[in-house]
Amino acid sequence: MEESHRISRSLLKELYHQTSWPNLKIPLIYALLISAGYLAWTTPSLWLRWLLYGAMGYLWMSVVTFMHDCVHGMLFKADWKNRAFGMFSTVPIIITFVSFREDHLEHHRYNRSARDPDAFTMGQRGPLDFVLFYAYILLGGVLTIIQFSLIYPLQKFDRKQSLIHGFELLLRVVVLAGLCAWTSSVGVLDRFLEVWLVPVYFFSLLNSMRFIAEHYETPWNEGQLLGTRTILSNRVNSFFWNNINYHIGHHVYPAVPWYNLQKLHAALLPEIARSNAVVDPGYFRVFLKACRRGPESIEQNALHVAQRAKASSRMRL
Repeated sequence: MEESHRISRSLLKELYHQTSWPNLKIPLIYALLISAGYLAWTTPSLWLRWLLYGAMGYLWMSVVTFMHDCVHGMLFKADWKNRAFGMFSTVPIIITFVSFREDHLEHHRYNRSARDPDAFTMGQRGPLDFVLFYAYILLGGVLTIIQFSLIYPLQKFDRKQSLIHGFELLLRVVVLAGLCAWTSSVGVLDRFLEVWLVPVYFFSLLNSMRFIAEHYETPWNEGQLLGTRTILSNRVNSFFWNNINYHIGHHVYPAVPWYNLQKLHAALLPEIARSNAVVDPGYFRVFLKACRRGPESIEQNALHVAQRAKASSRMRL
């Protein structure tokens, strides 16, 4: 893998190196999230409250992309710290860390193939495919909870994984039910539910956009580099979403931590250009195209890939 993508071993060693100082951003993100929640709780302004809810949803993307690095054992050097942060950070969004981790690692193994558990955008373009595709856009958080709490564990988990999953679910029941009971006893349950669930819904919308843009209409069954899209986006998204937009590099070398993904992208640029891998300037452009075209089929995918390759050839001429 390393030689085929023409990155020297010395550079890879540098990119794989983990350091703790970039993770000082974690308390900053949580401080911003808590501050926005406090202001949303106390402000009498309706428009400011909803603006803050949107900001909280955006910041939840930061937390979840940190958690994503825990899946690959990259946020902290100690495995127990990755697991602990993964479990803690996913409590408010209900899904269990063990379920997300196993699904996501399987996604990496079988990226953009029939065995990829996340390749639900690919089908026969029948009525149910359209329902699932647009339901994910609008209600992705609910569908994700069902997938990671019930469907995936029942299909894939062994006894040990099921026990861990059960413990995580119990932890969520205790924490969230306890908070609901306490806020109800002091007469603010409705405000608590609003300040918790509305930002999570905004996060769900943003996460659906990000998730679809990462692989939609990339070549089917062609591996990690070709089957993934990098979104150049902007510095704000790169900062707050921890460079997840440099997604080709992440799929080719998933052990590179978030703070080295921009360097990895620069090193991979010659190979990306040579192989005509998919790089787009922004999330909205890809997402709006996906909304317009709907779910994929293998035949439709091959057509759009060929059209993009032809257009790219004309631009080089």
